[in-house]
Amino acid sequence: MNETFAPLTQDQQPGSEALMSPRPDSAMASWRAAGKLAGKTALISGGDSGIGRAVAVGFAKEGADVAITWLNEREDAAETVALIEAEGRRALSIPGDIGNPDFACELVRQVVAEFQRIDILVNNAAEQHLCEDFAEIPVDQVERTFRTNILGQFWLTKSALPHIPDGGAIINTTSVTAYKGSPAQVDYAATKGAIVAFTRSLAMNLMKRRIRVNAVAPGPIWTPLIPASYPADKTAEHGSAVPMERPGQPDEVAPSYIFLASEDASYMTGQVLHPNGGTVVNG
Repeated sequence: MNETFAPLTQDQQPGSEALMSPRPDSAMASWRAAGKLAGKTALISGGDSGIGRAVAVGFAKEGADVAITWLNEREDAAETVALIEAEGRRALSIPGDIGNPDFACELVRQVVAEFQRIDILVNNAAEQHLCEDFAEIPVDQVERTFRTNILGQFWLTKSALPHIPDGGAIINTTSVTAYKGSPAQVDYAATKGAIVAFTRSLAMNLMKRRIRVNAVAPGPIWTPLIPASYPADKTAEHGSAVPMERPGQPDEVAPSYIFLASEDASYMTGQVLHPNGGTVVNG
């Protein structure tokens, strides 16, 4: 059992970082920037906490202005904005449901009004729910999970594409569950598998515009979604089953996004990076 974390649970998704103990490492405090994204603008869905926050702050440290979306975690979003602005970059914070195509259109309108363009799009927002017996999985849960996790990526990408310049970058968050499955999260794993296919297909579709489309497939990471998804006893064990025998921190995942967003990844498209604590997925 991983003894790093005490039992912890939250009763609302996607969860609040402000209520977590210990708090995740998501401020990229030790990141040594090199101006890799200087002059760029980025839009990150689910950018208020966890992986999304670490990516937002990492992008800002590398010189990008950053817009984030969030569902209902106002305190987390305000903290992320403060972290971005502390790096001397502009921040835009917009609440809404990413599974709603009308919100995706309005979100992009606001971001373009503020930043004029979107050089980097990160499709990161997600939700997950446990259901041990597949025969009992609620229909509305399945529909909601698909709307947020994969349809949200479709709607936001479709809305943003006219404002992404040739040579831009799109990065999608998938999961290790897309490769190894999850018996108690069949709907969630299915959406994450769809994101892999979406990434590979969109990469080919946008090749002529030189827009690189890649993905990151995190393993067990200490984010608000964990206590918001699991009972307290499972939260306390989070990450103990991977070869490194611990959960990862958002700060350990964000460098994958920084790499894929920068010119360092100029010869990569349709690919997936795997910060997962040592799980070999062969994909």
